[in-house]
Amino acid sequence: MYEKERVIQFAKMQDVEEFVDAADRCDFEIDVFYKRAVIDAKSILGMLGIGLKKELIVRYGGRNDHFESVIDKFVVA
Repeated sequence: MYEKERVIQFAKMQDVEEFVDAADRCDFEIDVFYKRAVIDAKSILGMLGIGLKKELIVRYGGRNDHFESVIDKFVVA
């Protein structure tokens, strides 16, 4: 189901909005994992509920160049 996994972190609310907007444009599933919670990356309420400055695991099973460029901004080194 999932082909890729990345670890990301958001510093501000605009980061979350940009991420969700990019995820919403994808025609494949994108899930975000934080501790034991699994959140649909296309849900702005779900993503905002996690909060900021936390390391999140993103798993997805497709390819979209725009989404890849957005997620690259938030990857934890």
